[in-house]
Amino acid sequence: MVLPRAPKALFFDVFGTCVDWRTTVTDALELGSHRALDSAEKSLSSAVRLKASNMTVEDWGNLAQEWRNTYKRFTKTLAADPSLHWKTIDDHHLDSIRELLAEWKLEGLWADEEVRALSLIWHRLNPWLDSSPGITELNRLFQTATLSNGNFSLLNDLTAHAQMKFTHIFSAELFGAYKPSPTVYLGAASALHLQPSDCAMVAAHLNDLKAAKSHGMQVIYVERPREEDWSKEEVEQARRDGWVDLWITNEEDGFLTMAQKLGVKLDEEMLKGFRAHSDPN
Repeated sequence: MVLPRAPKALFFDVFGTCVDWRTTVTDALELGSHRALDSAEKSLSSAVRLKASNMTVEDWGNLAQEWRNTYKRFTKTLAADPSLHWKTIDDHHLDSIRELLAEWKLEGLWADEEVRALSLIWHRLNPWLDSSPGITELNRLFQTATLSNGNFSLLNDLTAHAQMKFTHIFSAELFGAYKPSPTVYLGAASALHLQPSDCAMVAAHLNDLKAAKSHGMQVIYVERPREEDWSKEEVEQARRDGWVDLWITNEEDGFLTMAQKLGVKLDEEMLKGFRAHSDPN
């Protein structure tokens, strides 16, 4: 066992760690724009039509990133001040995309019901290629659970869409707080009748892992493209400091490598097939 002690449960961050939100959301925004521009039934203002027509894939990606950034600020604010009015992630996603469309001068590109439907794209994010098979393999030795700020309906839809067969679905909503509040980490361990030290938090974000570590959990870092908010220097310092218990790099096979390092014996033919599919060259 590569961890200080064998965990009984693995808790997973979801957005970015298990699913590639950036590609899915960017594609949904761009496709939705093309449909709106090509619709014979829409009457778009010339300013909105010109703005949307000039948007590149990179521009839609930047809008997706801003949308994601509002989520980070929102959850951090509520985690720091429990007295604030509770609001679900679904409600936040709808409110924030409305605000962003106004800021980007894209109001009117979609009708209100279309904006509502678009805000639910977070229920249908596509997984990283290793997520579904890796979680299935990890289930052979451990309890596995989401530990995400996403609300229950979002997580239930998302895990079904991505075919990620966690043994438990835990949402911050269950604990009335958002990560990085200690209530979430400690509440999740307690829900499984475990001590925090019997649990490991899995995430592609060092700030999430640092919080989990401070509350007694073991921590596993799984690198994902463009997911880390810390600077390169801060990441390297964290690696030198050694507080991350297991570090899976981008060059490895994500959750499958994690499973192997945690003692799961993987079928070599399955692993070869996965590698051939993920890197056809």
